[in-house]
Amino acid sequence: MSKMPLQTITIEGSRINDIASFYDEINRVFMAESDWHLGQSLDALNDMLYGFHNITIIWNDARHSKTALGYAVTRQHYLHKLKSPDRYNIKKISADLAMLDAGTGPTYFEIVTNIIALHTSIQLRLL
Repeated sequence: MSKMPLQTITIEGSRINDIASFYDEINRVFMAESDWHLGQSLDALNDMLYGFHNITIIWNDARHSKTALGYAVTRQHYLHKLKSPDRYNIKKISADLAMLDAGTGPTYFEIVTNIIALHTSIQLRLL
């Protein structure tokens, strides 16, 4: 029995300058054939990836994306969530922010790549 060929999906990292543009790019490459789009949610990103098997994600200009989704953007992301204690687990977000500030917590880019890595039928190549 032969293996199915891998489908390749290419993320253009140069299009990513913040969290909103990250999701714009994800919607462009993953949701082009769909009549709905992914919202700005890491949980939604993870859920969406369950629908993709035997694919390789080529992430061009990943260095640019890593910078764009780095410490400053991640910190702002957490601070924004802290303003909505009725919607978010403030204790967890405060702990995540403290770890980020201490240099031990992941950036948004690292969180995203870790989520992708959880999906064993998806290969990620950072270029």
